Amino acid sequence: MKVLKFGGTSVGTPARMKEVARLITESSEQKIVVLSAMSGTTNTLVEIADYLKKGNREAANSVINKLRAKYMTHTKELHAAEEWVIKTSDFLEDEFMYLHSFSGTEFTATTEKTILAQGEMMSTNMVTNYLKEIGIKVMLIPALDYMMTDKNGEPDLAYIENNLKAILNENPNYDIYITQGFICRDAEGRIDNLQRGGSDYTASLIGAALGADEIQIWTDIDGMHNNDPRIVEGTTPVRQLHFDEAAELAYFGAKILHPTCVQPARFAGVPVRLLNTMAPSAPGTLINNEMQHNNIKAIAAKDNITAIKIVSSRMLLATGFLRKVFEIFETYKTSIDLVTTSEVGVSLSIDNNSRIYPIVEELKKYGTVEVDEDMCIICVVGDLDWNNVGFESKVTAALENIPVRMISYGGSDHNISFLIRGCDKQAALQALSKKLF
Repeated sequence: MKVLKFGGTSVGTPARMKEVARLITESSEQKIVVLSAMSGTTNTLVEIADYLKKGNREAANSVINKLRAKYMTHTKELHAAEEWVIKTSDFLEDEFMYLHSFSGTEFTATTEKTILAQGEMMSTNMVTNYLKEIGIKVMLIPALDYMMTDKNGEPDLAYIENNLKAILNENPNYDIYITQGFICRDAEGRIDNLQRGGSDYTASLIGAALGADEIQIWTDIDGMHNNDPRIVEGTTPVRQLHFDEAAELAYFGAKILHPTCVQPARFAGVPVRLLNTMAPSAPGTLINNEMQHNNIKAIAAKDNITAIKIVSSRMLLATGFLRKVFEIFETYKTSIDLVTTSEVGVSLSIDNNSRIYPIVEELKKYGTVEVDEDMCIICVVGDLDWNNVGFESKVTAALENIPVRMISYGGSDHNISFLIRGCDKQAALQALSKKLF
C-alpha cells in the first residue's frame, strides 16, 4: 500500500480535484490519500476565528457567507450529476451552519482549532463524493478516529497504529481511502492539529504506522531543487536524498518539506517521494536511508537570522559557562541554529528574536554581548564526511568574496553552514551554484 498526500494547491480548484482523482485512480493498488484544505481556505478560517475571538460576530458571519458562496460554486463545477451536486451541497451547507454556530458560543482555544479543522473536512468530503460519482470504491476515514497526540503534544504512535489498522481491517475491500491531513485529537480527546509539517506529517505517520511501500508528497514543485530556483537560474531537482540530507535542507530553508515531518518514515524505513501534480510524469525526489557518497547534493538558505556573540575572559577554563548560556535560551524557549566557540567567547544564531531583549539582558551577566540582525544561514548539504578531502575547501572557496560571520562544520556529516548578511544571500547562492554544480 502507498500513502499519497496532496497539498492545498493540488486540490485548490474543482479542476485540480479532478486531476488528483485521475492521478490516484491510474493504478489499481490500494492507497491512502491524505488531503489538505483547498488553498486559501485555512487562511479564511483563521480570519473567521480571529473575528470571533475579538467578539465581532457580524464580521465572522459575513466572511463565512463569502466562503459558502465560493464553495457552492465549486460544487457545481465539480459534479456532473445533479444528484451529487445536491449531496455535496447539503454536506457543505451543514458545515457552514456549524461555523455560524460558533458565533453563539464562548470562544476557546479548542473553538479555534475546531474551526481550522473544517477546511480539511470539506476538501476530503468533496473529493470522496467526486470519486463515488465516477464509480470508484472509496472510503472516507476521519482523521479524528485514529490520529491522536499524547500529553506532551507528540503523536501517540501506538494509538495511531492500532486504531488505523483496526479501521482498515474492518473495511478491507476499498480501492482508495481518503483522510484528512493536519487535524487530530489531543490526549483529552479535543480537536487539535499536528502543527509541524501539517499534512506531510500526517502522511509520514500513516506510512510509518502501516509500513507502507512508499509515501508520496505531491506539491506544485518538481521535487527538491539543488538551489533556490527563485534566486538562481538553471537549478535542477535532486533525484535522491538521504533522510538526514533532506532534514538538513528542510530545516535550513527548503520550503517544500518540513524538517520533522519525515522522521516517522525514516525510523520505519519507508521511502518518501516528492512529486509534482503539475508534471506528474517527472521523477521528483526520492528520500530514503541510502547515502550516495562523494557527492554534494544541494544548497538552502534560511533568512531572518540573528547572531549573538558573548565574549568573556571568565570563559577561559571555566566549567559550566556554556551550560549557563544555553540555559538562558532554554528559559526563554528560543532554539539555537549554529554554535561556534573560542577560548574567550561563543557565537550562536537564532531564528526567533521575539525574546531577544530579555535574553541579551541575561547574557550580559556573563560577558560582553554583540547582536547582529538580518543575517542569513547558507547550508550546503551532501556527503561532507571529514575524510572527503577537499570538499570543505571547495565550498569555502566559492564564498571568497562574501563576508562570513560564522562557519559551522563537523556537527554533521551532511552539512556545512555559513552565516552571512542577508543582503549577500543572492550573491552567495549564485557563487556556490557556479562552483559546485
